[in-house]
Amino acid sequence: MALSKLKYNSLNVTPAASKAVGFDAGADDLSASLSGGSTVFIKKLTASSDGTLSFVDGTSDVVLDDTYKEYLFTFKNMHPATQGAEFTFNGSDDDSSHSYDVTKTTSMLTTFNHETSTETPQVYYNTDADIAQSTAFQILCYDVGADNDQGCSGYLHLFNPSSTTFVKHFITSFNSAHYGDYSQQFNLAGYFNDTDDITALQFKFSSGDIDTGDICLYGIS
Repeated sequence: MALSKLKYNSLNVTPAASKAVGFDAGADDLSASLSGGSTVFIKKLTASSDGTLSFVDGTSDVVLDDTYKEYLFTFKNMHPATQGAEFTFNGSDDDSSHSYDVTKTTSMLTTFNHETSTETPQVYYNTDADIAQSTAFQILCYDVGADNDQGCSGYLHLFNPSSTTFVKHFITSFNSAHYGDYSQQFNLAGYFNDTDDITALQFKFSSGDIDTGDICLYGIS
C-alpha cells in the first residue's frame, strides 16, 4: 500500500482565534478550520482588608450569565486577618437584593500532612464542612493560618449558572496552610439546589476580614 505524503509547502496553517488545525477540502491541505474552545478573563478582585468580595452579574464589568456555560474562579493567597478562620462562599439568585442564601448540598474530602511529618498523613470524609439542603455559607477551607506566610489558594468551577431548568453544579479544590503548620487539601463538590439562575457569588472568611488575596473570574466557551 502506497503512503500518502503531505507536502509541507502546501499546508495552510495560518493561525486563527478559537480555531484548531484540521484537513480542508484539498487533498493535501490543512487549515485552521475547526472551532475550539477558549478561556476568557472577565474580572479580578484584589482584597485589602475587605469583609467580602462579590462578583455580581452586570456590575463592574462582571459577566455571570448565559454568555458562557462554565465559569472558573481562581484564588491566589487568600490571607485572613483572623487566625484559624474558614474561607467560605455563597450564591445569590436575586436580581438586585443579593441576599446570598441559596440552598446547597455538598460533600468534601480532606487530606492533611504536618510540616514536620511527625504525624501520620490522613485522608477522610469531612462531615464538618459538608452541608445538606442548607442556605448557609459553604466552607471551602478551614483553620486557615494568619501568619505572614500562610493563607489558602485554589479554584471553583461553576457550571451553567444561568440555567432555569437544572440545579447548578460546582467543583472546588483548595490548599490551605493551617495555623498549626499543616498542609491541608480540600476537595468539595455539590450543587445549588435551585432552578433560578445564579446571578452573583460572594466570598468571605468566617471571622474577620480578607486581609489580602486575588480572585479572578474566567468564562469558558
